[in-house]
Amino acid sequence: MKHLISLKDWPAEAIFEVLDLAVKVKAAPAQYADVLKQKTLLMIFEKPSLRTRISFEAGMTQLGGHAIYYDMSTSPMGGGKETIEDSIKVISRMCDMVMARLFHHKDILEMAEHATIPIINALTDNSHPCQILADLLTIQEKKGDLKGLTLAYLGDGYNNVTHSLMYGCTKVGMNIRVGSPEAHMPAVEITEQCAEFAKESGSGMLITDSAAEAVQGADVVYTDSWMSYHIPKEEEAVRVEVFKPYQVNAALMALAADDAIFMNCLPAARGAEQTAEVIDGPQSVVFDEAENRLHAQKAVLLKLSGVA
Repeated sequence: MKHLISLKDWPAEAIFEVLDLAVKVKAAPAQYADVLKQKTLLMIFEKPSLRTRISFEAGMTQLGGHAIYYDMSTSPMGGGKETIEDSIKVISRMCDMVMARLFHHKDILEMAEHATIPIINALTDNSHPCQILADLLTIQEKKGDLKGLTLAYLGDGYNNVTHSLMYGCTKVGMNIRVGSPEAHMPAVEITEQCAEFAKESGSGMLITDSAAEAVQGADVVYTDSWMSYHIPKEEEAVRVEVFKPYQVNAALMALAADDAIFMNCLPAARGAEQTAEVIDGPQSVVFDEAENRLHAQKAVLLKLSGVA
């Protein structure tokens, strides 16, 4: 647990440890107010963010530490004037932890290879583990024991959130169903890895092009933006037509369990990946989910720093 790069690398026990710690931190924040006193987190941003920056910066402050915002677009590292290897070796001598939100997964792997301090993946094109820890915390709060629950994901199956959800669910014993168009199914390699994790945890996994099949009886219905940061403007209209059958609307939610919850990691476009009546309706927990980024990430910071 030196780093958090992908939930693929974390055993189920480590995931549950962080979730249990997040529950304690959320319930009694004052008890952890000075735990990271004199500790510094460097936050490296190549991709823009709202929830990631605020949750990590507020989290470090609430734990008694300090966070530095570092914009790669105005730095030697981002301009190609200094290598990642050299940069991270310098940073390791000045800071206690690094959180990086990057385009390419290979860059976070390179950081982890050369760092002597914990590296946290706050999003790459391959993985988004911090989001999924917050998601699992939210589901646990709303549904209790995670094992045996079924999560249905609808939309673009070939993205970092979907892949990380697959890792997270199959590690903790949740069933996961992904409903995506044929051309946007999850990566074969990740699907194969998660099939092995599902065998170990006793969970199930289904990849289908049928939104109805994915949602039928599900405890959690989850969707994400159809327009990731890297999607060119000229491709957006085509993507809307491709993903329309996977929009989470009232009719689709009705196929899930009666007490199903609706999740979206945000930002969300009403009228696109979900309708307003769903995201603003009584089954939606999207703002609880967003808040839990703070609590789950505080737990990650505490665990990787070695103080909890």
